[in-house]
Amino acid sequence: MVKSDYSLGILQYIPFFYVIWSDDLLSASEISVVKKTIELDAALNVDEKNQLSRWLDRENPPADNVLKSWKHTISNSNVKLIESDTYPLTSLSQRFGNLQCDNCDFNDHLKHIEINLGIQPNHYNHLFDVEVIHHKSSNFYDSNALDTILKGPHSMAVDDFRDILNQPIFQWDVLRNKEDFRGKVLQQVQLLGDKGYGAMAFSPEYGGTGNMPAYAAIFEHLMFVDGSLAIKFGVQFGLFGGSIQKLGTKKHHDQYLTDTGKAKLLGCFAMTETGHGSNVRGIKTTATYDKKNDSIIIHTPGKNDNKEYIGNALHSTMASVFAQLIVDGKNEGVHAILVPVRDKNNTILNGITIEDNGYKLGLNGVDNGKIWFNQVAVPRENLLNKYGEIRDDGTYFSAIKNPNKRFFTMLGTLVGGRICVAKGGVGGAKMALTIAVKHALNRRQFNDSVKVQEDLIMDYPTHQLRLTPAIASAYIYHVTLEEMMKRYSDDSQPDKRKIETQVAGLKSIITWFANDTIQECREACGGKGYLLENRIADLKGDVDIFTTFEGDNNVLLQLAAKGVLSDFKAEFNSAGFTSVLKLLRSQLADKLSTINPIYSNKVDKEHLYNPKFHRHAFNYRTRRLTYTLAMRIRSYIKKGIPSYQAFLKVQTHLLALGKAYSVELAYEIYNEFCASVTDKKHKILLDKLGTLYALHQLHADTGWFLEQGYFSGTKSKAIRQRVERLSTELRPHVEVLVDGFGIPEHCITAPIAK
Repeated sequence: MVKSDYSLGILQYIPFFYVIWSDDLLSASEISVVKKTIELDAALNVDEKNQLSRWLDRENPPADNVLKSWKHTISNSNVKLIESDTYPLTSLSQRFGNLQCDNCDFNDHLKHIEINLGIQPNHYNHLFDVEVIHHKSSNFYDSNALDTILKGPHSMAVDDFRDILNQPIFQWDVLRNKEDFRGKVLQQVQLLGDKGYGAMAFSPEYGGTGNMPAYAAIFEHLMFVDGSLAIKFGVQFGLFGGSIQKLGTKKHHDQYLTDTGKAKLLGCFAMTETGHGSNVRGIKTTATYDKKNDSIIIHTPGKNDNKEYIGNALHSTMASVFAQLIVDGKNEGVHAILVPVRDKNNTILNGITIEDNGYKLGLNGVDNGKIWFNQVAVPRENLLNKYGEIRDDGTYFSAIKNPNKRFFTMLGTLVGGRICVAKGGVGGAKMALTIAVKHALNRRQFNDSVKVQEDLIMDYPTHQLRLTPAIASAYIYHVTLEEMMKRYSDDSQPDKRKIETQVAGLKSIITWFANDTIQECREACGGKGYLLENRIADLKGDVDIFTTFEGDNNVLLQLAAKGVLSDFKAEFNSAGFTSVLKLLRSQLADKLSTINPIYSNKVDKEHLYNPKFHRHAFNYRTRRLTYTLAMRIRSYIKKGIPSYQAFLKVQTHLLALGKAYSVELAYEIYNEFCASVTDKKHKILLDKLGTLYALHQLHADTGWFLEQGYFSGTKSKAIRQRVERLSTELRPHVEVLVDGFGIPEHCITAPIAK
């Protein structure tokens, strides 16, 4: 037993006090937690309580010599910090207290400080000069439980699919010859078709289960194998098969869907054109009805009107071609027509020219190509006629009379592809994060002492800040996309326009997130992340294109913003003058509440962690941007500027609104999801991820909130500090969190992740 200048009661609190005062994030709410613990601690006498309370005065903090005295006492105690203890600092304090008392009672009160202040070993394992028994990950939470929560209703389908992927043919390898790479990916797609996974989203009569959400879940898993496999699978079954399923009628389903689902009929989705990009309505390929021969003539009128970047172009025997349908000299708008492009011997048919796009930045296992059509005739029955048909008498008919509504209804049926692209992006980010985190839990670098082992790079606060908010975002976006696919697949809601608006924005922010995250993971792994064998380099190349296919993100964000404006206009006009007054009153109320100095300067933990604050902040930003955008457009139009030109003048404003709306939507969906989680233990962890996501997003746009007076500089700083603090608090659970993604062990082939 060692003598000390401090009493036993005070001695056990000294490690806590040293950590608290060494951390510059000591708020009033945290002080109240410590004070309450002291008040409830019956083992302390009055003098000890008074002394400890005096050390909690923020206006008169302990002098430097007192802090040095505390550190000296701790460092000379020969106690050990054991990170694997359930409450490491409390346990250390208990051993510290044993300096004056053999086998003292465990002070159960201390753990409340450790829990409520979120103190983790990496807050203090550099502060004390004591031996640290490192434990790279806590087992307090269960990764299998998290995986089960994320799988939701798809648990059985996903587990079975993971077993299917544990075959040699799905083993990742470095393939740099595109022909060899494409050949392997084709074999993989054909095997998955044979196993029934290609038809999963089709109805049972065509070999499927009618389960689009489960299809999307397995699609994401293909990113864990290879990005090229995911995209070729998506083109064959989601785009080509999906166009037949969603735009065709029973005659097309009966003739083509079964073989498409089994990959016996290989097809491509020919929408995008070289000269017209995202402007689908402006494509130039024509489909002219020839009444005399009862056929449709597909033609590429100009050099740059060809179909471009068409996946499966080199392997397919049929194309789902989007073209301007012309009947009796009248353009009826964009429709899809099935066009054979090769015969059974794989020879390109007359009138069709196909060229290889060649090597790309990534996805070189996908056979992208260009296609030209020169007066290619196909039967009238090849028109996918769910929304528009050519009748037997040669006249055009559609139940949707408005051409604009008909066009957007047709495109809206294909929104599932955008959801899958976003899910693929999240899958790529998950894989990169898993590799980077596991590397960081094994890689050691630097220390201030040559006598002890170097520190794990995951223990550095900067490393935590690089990876942990991204892990939180991956959870939020996973949940969000699951919900969006559920809504999209709900046939009781045939009007998909709102979902199309929502998915347009979400696809944009999520695929940008994926690219940013993969790049951060590459850098976080140093030179090892640059090696092909460690997968991140390929993930970078593969996911990069996700920002521009299935819709360019900047274009999609404008689509999302215009959707929000339409809702705003409907709200504005729904009840005349009364509605206008109500809207303006709500805007005014928002403004008053945010410029209130008490609110804009509120920095306590309870407020900053409160979902009500997050929701209010996100909603205020969306409403404010919507209102000011509408007023700007209205002002331009009143001056006589055409509406198209008015929208060009506010493009950057549209992008800001699209992002704000999408972040708010993702957070709301995740919040609703967390409220439904019945596993109370893991719900706490999931809630904390939601808090980190919200604060990280608010901090990322802190300039806007400062401009609006919604934040003061003090609040902005407090939010940044809380993001850093939460990232550190989650450090013991970071491996459990990435394991909770559910990536099969046999897919994690990167040597640095082992």
